[in-house]
Amino acid sequence: MDPYVATLAALVTALVGQSLAAGWFAEMATRRGQPFGERAVWAAFAVAALLAALHHGYTLELAFRTGLFDLRQAILGALSSVLFAVAARGLRRRLP
Repeated sequence: MDPYVATLAALVTALVGQSLAAGWFAEMATRRGQPFGERAVWAAFAVAALLAALHHGYTLELAFRTGLFDLRQAILGALSSVLFAVAARGLRRRLP
């Protein structure tokens, strides 16, 4: 596989993983019956995940428009985003 195509695939994976995590954290932030402090923590996680997804989107756009890419960073971004999404999913399942 071409390194450019692998980079694009990794960045799309990172974008999807962070977007899923942001959605799950936002869902937890809007659940009723939680103290304000817990809701604020979930909202902070959601905003952080959205900002990371935005960063992956901008990196993907840079690769598309200019051809500049870094395969190692894309793979690290994809791995961290997938692990972040797995953690968000696990936390979501643990809460009532």
